[in-house]
Amino acid sequence: MKKRQILYLAGGLLVILALNLLGNFVYHRFDFTSDKRYTLSDDTKDLIDGIEEPLIIKVYLEGEFPAEFKRIQTETKQHLEELSSRNIMIKFKFINPLTKTTELIEKGLQPSKLSVQEDGQVSQAIIFPWAVVEYKNRTENVSLLSSAPAASQEEQLQRSIENLEFAFTDAIYKVSKEQKSSIAVLKGNGELEDIYLFSALKKMGEYFHLAEFTLDSVKSDPQKTLDDLKKFDLAIIAKPSVKFSEDQKYVLDQYIMNGGKTLWLIDNIYAEMDSLMATGQSIAFNRDLALTDLLFSYGVRINYNVAKDLYSGSVRLATGNSGDQTQFQDFPWNYFPLIFTQSNHPINTNLDPVLLKFPSTIDTLQNSIQKTILLQSSPSAVGIGTPTEIALEEIALKPSKESFTQSDLIFGVLLEGSFNSAYSNRTKPVRLNADKQTSVTNQMIVISDGDLIANETLRGEPLPLDKDKWTGKPYGNLQFLLNATQYLTGDQGIMALRSKTIKLQFLDKERAYQEQTYWQWLNIILPILLLLVFGFIYNFIRNKRYGG
Repeated sequence: MKKRQILYLAGGLLVILALNLLGNFVYHRFDFTSDKRYTLSDDTKDLIDGIEEPLIIKVYLEGEFPAEFKRIQTETKQHLEELSSRNIMIKFKFINPLTKTTELIEKGLQPSKLSVQEDGQVSQAIIFPWAVVEYKNRTENVSLLSSAPAASQEEQLQRSIENLEFAFTDAIYKVSKEQKSSIAVLKGNGELEDIYLFSALKKMGEYFHLAEFTLDSVKSDPQKTLDDLKKFDLAIIAKPSVKFSEDQKYVLDQYIMNGGKTLWLIDNIYAEMDSLMATGQSIAFNRDLALTDLLFSYGVRINYNVAKDLYSGSVRLATGNSGDQTQFQDFPWNYFPLIFTQSNHPINTNLDPVLLKFPSTIDTLQNSIQKTILLQSSPSAVGIGTPTEIALEEIALKPSKESFTQSDLIFGVLLEGSFNSAYSNRTKPVRLNADKQTSVTNQMIVISDGDLIANETLRGEPLPLDKDKWTGKPYGNLQFLLNATQYLTGDQGIMALRSKTIKLQFLDKERAYQEQTYWQWLNIILPILLLLVFGFIYNFIRNKRYGG
């Protein structure tokens, strides 16, 4: 009998040893969560599979934290374990930030102050929700706490955990990608000045190579102009104000026929707040850019009108004086539609409202091109033909819903397919080699508001595009533009990670505090009772079997 037990014990040990040895060669993690929160996306897998040198991730979430924020620490660790198990070149370590507070702040890693409710008491806690990714002498900071507006800290925590995979994948992408896509920012036709493009181009510069490009040399050497433009993956046309010549349009057309992507941000009418604020009234009139036939051939038409929407942004106006201080107030301004995107495409998913200024409407035309509406009005909007007078005194008039009789007016559309040249069966303005009548499968985005990309300024300095100049309210303009450029240049996978959702269950703090004593006693007494019941059953069975 004793010999048999020894054999069983030895056999069990051998099985455990064999399983451990096998585990060194065969490894797999199983994700049984309903939302697959621990399953990496294919794009993340492809990215980390390409890491060939040590990649170090430093996470400043070591130490004591409020219980609810332990979730971020735990979820971050589990995600990094998943990355490390996929590629042994990825190493991570958790560091107590309290030993490096000054150093972290100097690097731009600002602490966050959190309200913590425990035992019915509310207190403040300071944490550094940051990680730093290091690879080949390049570093990238990763914010682990979502900055998006949230109704509560629980919702902020939810968004932060949902954003973990994107945050780390995005940072790894930035430090590891050797060849970045290139973007041409067109100049020479009265496009926006650099100071108004600063916020957008600064963000895009983290992902792409950017360069100014003019079409001035078209007349002297159109072929070289086209060849130079073809070196860029994407061309951005940001609020031109000077008419395009046929030579320039033809080069742009052939750039598109040869696979070049385009992002059009076009103001078809002239209406600016500067002139309106100076005089109190202004005339919105048509701006002739000579682009109608070009865009028409691709499947869209930007109308000569200006749209108003009941769901709108605001303008700040002086309303009087208090002593020697001027008093200001924000007023709704229906010419600034606030677009709540439909999340029908990765470009416009999970965005804050996008602010437009004096946009025109877009018509989509019947052809073989696939069209996806990215920006559209609320159900209460209207398009007003131009020229038309716009006066600041409209602010004092209470808007009537009966005046906003149109819905879902289009302001932004993605076009995908094989485009027909605008110069098919037409006399060519200049001679180009290998003129093409149709394009390869291609993409472009047309937006009927150039101000979507224009940041405001204050005392000659550019302001962030993703916040209101006066109120600080968040706007989705910057993220929309980044999503659009990433999609057009082929980085759709990383962008799609932003829409990942995770279901979390949160503790009811008020109920937990009220029932604290009950649960404490239950946790003490229940295990003892279970142990007594188990002991009684065990002795009863033993006595019955061996008591004889």
